[in-house]
Amino acid sequence: MANSLSNIKLLVIDDDRLDLEFISEALAEHDVRILTADDPETALELVRSEHPQIVLSDIVMPKINGMELLVKILELDPATEVILMSVHNSTEDAVEAIKKGACDYLTKPISLPLLRERIEKLAMNARLRQRTLALDSELVETCQFEGMVGRSPLMREMFGLIRRVAPHYRNCAVTGPTGTGKELVAHALHNLSPVAAGPMVVCNCSAVVETLFESELFGHVRGAFTGANADKMGLFESAHQGTLLLDEIGDMPLSTQAKLLRVLQNQEVQRVGSLQARRVDVRVVAATNYDLRARIAAREFREDLYYRLSMVEIKTPALADRKEDLPLLQRYLLQKFAAQYHKPLAGLTLRSQILLAHHSWPGNVRELENVIGHACMIASGKFIDLSDLPPYIREGPPQAREPFLSLVPKPESAVTILSFDEQERHMVQQALTQTGGNQTRAARVLGITRDKLRYKVKKHNLS
Repeated sequence: MANSLSNIKLLVIDDDRLDLEFISEALAEHDVRILTADDPETALELVRSEHPQIVLSDIVMPKINGMELLVKILELDPATEVILMSVHNSTEDAVEAIKKGACDYLTKPISLPLLRERIEKLAMNARLRQRTLALDSELVETCQFEGMVGRSPLMREMFGLIRRVAPHYRNCAVTGPTGTGKELVAHALHNLSPVAAGPMVVCNCSAVVETLFESELFGHVRGAFTGANADKMGLFESAHQGTLLLDEIGDMPLSTQAKLLRVLQNQEVQRVGSLQARRVDVRVVAATNYDLRARIAAREFREDLYYRLSMVEIKTPALADRKEDLPLLQRYLLQKFAAQYHKPLAGLTLRSQILLAHHSWPGNVRELENVIGHACMIASGKFIDLSDLPPYIREGPPQAREPFLSLVPKPESAVTILSFDEQERHMVQQALTQTGGNQTRAARVLGITRDKLRYKVKKHNLS
């Protein structure tokens, strides 16, 4: 037990000095650094300065009661695990304590075996969180590919396809839902291609006025139309010996699609109002969130252009299909915004991680970036908690809003002793949750082999 409790700070708060001495003596042999406070003000100063992982607090105290103190402690450090104690075995108090963020509720007089068991369990959880944070930071470094982060099978497959295609492609289609990183894929193709030293030009097809498409892509000469006061180079010429990304190509008008097809076939452009053809050497990446085959069936996209563009098609997966990448993405984005906002952010609390894991992410990685950016801007402590998340995340559907309650003691069981099997099941479930269901990482965090983890998953009937 000593090893699991080493380097763990425990703050005991009680206005009864005899209880403080009793608890300190009871846990002294277990290598816990015990801090004590006999009034709430001193306790809050110790939370600010020492950042204890565990707080054990009486409910009935002068000036500030335990419930109010619980809220203030979690405001200072949302990652702190707080156990409340009371002489009253009150289900109502237990329910209120858990709703306000307490991890446990014990009745006085405290059973020493129960107390030691609770502290050991919380210490193991704290160590698991520390190891997970360190592991996630290492994995972010090793799981980045050209600005994209992922280690799920879908992402590894996509990274491999990009590596194989980049040296050879002339035209490539990148398809996938909005917010999945199609532009990042286009930049990766360019950066790994033989024309990486050349320009990378982007055209947002959905933002171009239909009557100006030809001029935008191919350029025009002076006097070609009203307002053409000077010659203008088009995007194809600007991307000569480089790459042109046609983003949202599904929004391109049919009339322009026909002219684009000729350019792709001949590698020549003709400025509007000019009779002279100009040679261009351009690699084209066409990105869209549309199902282009459905657009073809609706006669809104040219079939011949589709086949010209999609000799190779790279599909970007939705975030909902690779949720095992969620912890990595959260860590990557937290590091990015912590540096941007100059904040010493260390991670997300367990309950905020679980809430985010239950969100459906219709906006994909772009939505996640928005959520983490918002939370990092709002956060006042080292850890992002539920209160830092955008309101629509906190106030989402019930099944997404309160899943973390299944991982904290229920009021009915708050004053009972958990069996070893129940603790083991909780730890395994917590490790799987924090690693997005990745058994290899969960086993590493728990310090056991993957085969042993698989046995425990089967034993406890975990998914």
